[in-house]
Amino acid sequence: MTHETLDAGATLPAEAIDAIERAATAAHPHEELFSARAANIKQSAVRDVFDISMQPGLVSLAGGNPYLQSLPLEQLGQTAARIIAEEGMTALQYGGGQGTEELRAQICDIMAAEGITDARPENVVITAGSQSAQDVATKVFCNPGDVVLVENPTYVGALNTFEAYQVQVEPIEMDDDGLVPELLEARIAALQAEGKNIKFLYTIPNFNNPSGITLAQERRQRIVDICREANIIVLEDNPYGLLRFDGHPIAPMRAANPDDVIYLGSFSKIFAPGLRIGWALVPAHLQRRFYLASEAVTLCPPPLNQMLVSAYLREYDWKGQIDTYRALYAERCEALLSALDTYMPAGLSWTRPDGGFFVWVTLPEGVDTYPLLGKAIDAGVVFIPGAAFSPADGPSNKLRLAFSAVPPDTIAEGVRRLAPVLAEAIEATTEGAAQ
Repeated sequence: MTHETLDAGATLPAEAIDAIERAATAAHPHEELFSARAANIKQSAVRDVFDISMQPGLVSLAGGNPYLQSLPLEQLGQTAARIIAEEGMTALQYGGGQGTEELRAQICDIMAAEGITDARPENVVITAGSQSAQDVATKVFCNPGDVVLVENPTYVGALNTFEAYQVQVEPIEMDDDGLVPELLEARIAALQAEGKNIKFLYTIPNFNNPSGITLAQERRQRIVDICREANIIVLEDNPYGLLRFDGHPIAPMRAANPDDVIYLGSFSKIFAPGLRIGWALVPAHLQRRFYLASEAVTLCPPPLNQMLVSAYLREYDWKGQIDTYRALYAERCEALLSALDTYMPAGLSWTRPDGGFFVWVTLPEGVDTYPLLGKAIDAGVVFIPGAAFSPADGPSNKLRLAFSAVPPDTIAEGVRRLAPVLAEAIEATTEGAAQ
C-alpha cells in the first residue's frame, strides 16, 4: 500500500504516509537498491492536501491554481488543432533541446515588459516549468552537503528539489519588505566561518509563495551585491511578477545584474500550467552547462506545447489577458482580506499582498497549524499548514490561504468555516499555557 491507495479522505500527515510506505516495502529485496538520495524524496504536503481538496463540498483555499476559465478556450482548441493539422510533422516530432527560436525571442519580449531589456534568445533555455529549472540549477551547482540559501518561508517544490540533491538548506528570515539584507549578510559570514560551501540564494521576490510578501525595490540591489561579494549566484524565481495588481511590475534583480542572476520564468501563472513551459535566462558564461544539464533531463521541451504558447503570444491579446487576471485576482485578494477582517478571532495577523495568489496567516505562538487541518476539513475548508514551507523541523503557527481559483463569495464562506477552528485552537493553547 502507498499514499496513492490511501482513502482520499484520510488526513494523515506526510510523515505517517512515508512510514506506511517504508513498512510496506522494507521486506522487498529491491529496497536495498535505493540510493541515499531517494530517501530525501518525499511526498509533498501540498500535494496531499490537493488530493483531499477535490472532495465535493469542501472550500479549497489550498491550491495556488490560476483561473483558467477566463481564457478563450474554444479558440485555443481551434489553434491547437490547426497547428497539428498544418505543422504536425514539426509539432509532434522531437525538437531542439534549448527550445524553439521563436518562443525564446518572444520570452525576451515578455521579460522586457518587466524591465529586463538586454536578454538574448541564445541565453534562454526552455524548461518544463520553472520547477525543472530549479532542479537543473541544483544539479549543475550543488554537491551533497553544499548550502543553498532560501527565504523563510519559501516554495515547497523548491525545498523538495533541494532536499533530493542532499544539500543543506539554510533559511533567511523576512520582514514585511522581504528578505532582510543584514540577516543574509550575517548568515553568509557565519556559514563561511564554518567552512560551508554556499552555492546560490533561491528567492521569489514578487509575492513570495507562500507569504505573498514582495521584496522592496530598495533592497534588491543590496542583496545581489552581498551575494556577489561572497561569490554566490542568485536564483530569481519570478512566476508572479506580471500579476502585480496595479499593473506596474518592479524591475527584477536580473535587470541590472546580467552576470550574477539566473532568472526563472513560467507560463504557468500568466497562461496555462498544464503546458509545463517555463524558462531560465542564464548568464552567458553559465549557459552551456545549464543547457546541457537541462537537455539531459527532458531531451527536448515539447514542440507542440511551445508552438501553442507561441501562437497564443502571436495571435491573442496576451497582455489584455494579464490585465484580466490582475483585476480578477485583485478582487479575490480583497475578498479574502475582507473576510479575514470580518471573521477571524483576535490574536491573528496576515500579509496584505500587492499581487500573486497567496495570503500568509500567523497565529499566536504555541499553536501548531498542522493538526488543525483535519478539523478544518471536517468544517468544510482546506488550507496548507505553514510547516510545509520551511526546511526547519518542528511545528509552525502559520498557514497559507490561496485566493486565485475561488470566487469571492466562496472565499468568504471558506474563511467563515475556518475561523471557529482557529479560535478553538487559540483558546486551547491559551488555557494550556495558563495551567
